[in-house]
Amino acid sequence: MRDILRIQRLMLPLAAALLLGGCAFAPGSHMDYQTETAPIDDLVDIEPITPGLLATWQSPQGAQPISDELQAKLEAYEYRVGPGDVLSIIVYDHPELTNPGGTDRSAAEVGNLVQANGTFFYPYIGRVNAEGKTLDQIRNELSRRLATFITEPQVEVSVAAYNAKKVYLSGEVSQPKTLPITSVPLTLVDAISQVGSANPGANWHSVFLNRNGQQEQISLYALMRNGDMSQNRLLQTGDILHVPSAENQAVSVMGQVNRPGSIPLGNERMTLTDAISRSGGIDERSADPSGIFVIRGQQAPSAKLATVYQLDVTNAASFTLGNRFTLQPQDVVYVTTAPIARWNRVISLLLPSISLPGTAVGAVDDVRDINN
Repeated sequence: MRDILRIQRLMLPLAAALLLGGCAFAPGSHMDYQTETAPIDDLVDIEPITPGLLATWQSPQGAQPISDELQAKLEAYEYRVGPGDVLSIIVYDHPELTNPGGTDRSAAEVGNLVQANGTFFYPYIGRVNAEGKTLDQIRNELSRRLATFITEPQVEVSVAAYNAKKVYLSGEVSQPKTLPITSVPLTLVDAISQVGSANPGANWHSVFLNRNGQQEQISLYALMRNGDMSQNRLLQTGDILHVPSAENQAVSVMGQVNRPGSIPLGNERMTLTDAISRSGGIDERSADPSGIFVIRGQQAPSAKLATVYQLDVTNAASFTLGNRFTLQPQDVVYVTTAPIARWNRVISLLLPSISLPGTAVGAVDDVRDINN
């Protein structure tokens, strides 16, 4: 309880800076700042790093089977023709219908183009509606209608050129391009493979699938590296698959460590213990072993500004908990001094563009006085 109260006192200036920073740049504006009226526990969630907390974060690792939903979609998949597709139609024993343009031209050149209205013209029978139909349905209709002119017509229908349905791949892939939807179902794994995989600088953990105005975040890392097939998806026409850059995949380590700074994560996730180790370890002369904090901003819209996780390594064995605490991009790791003092320094590091109004500076001084 004492640690939580202390963290609440420490985070008050940070919350005040976040709330009041926008006013600091408005010339001539004036407000009565009353930071003491905004309890820090209403703005920040404070969580000690415990075995119980880490247990709630455990998720299946390694290979996972394909989901039943995706398996059912793949088994039931049938391509349906659309405008822009070119159909190749063979009527056996009737070359005048099969290839009226001669044998020197490809099926895509002499095939039957499905027009914008969803139909194509065929000799003898006229217009045939093809949009939204399977190849078997088109073949059956052609056979039925040609039977008026040909005895027992034997008809074969295939797609010579797939132009109607497409998905779009963008971002950090070897060859950003448009991929056609064909008679073979196109999954996320297939799409990435067709463009030559993701670049080394890609963020494999947060690939975005945009569909019908909805966005889904998928871990390509779990799918490709760990074999988690539950991350795979059947792509549909109009889907946009974006692979972002990993350039903002970093954590900041500040305070009483030997080499403070920013540590890039890339695609390999890092634990809290790893981050402290890569920063040269804790400065044992000045650090407070109970004051290792991870400040994590809220991603989704929320009344909370951040969640602060506290690791107490008064007992060195507690570093095993830090070894299970996986950091996320843009986390801030801060190691406090002993005794805790001058959290206005933290604010100046985290929010360098904000000039603290006088009342907020006074609040920082008050906290410093309490802890000295």
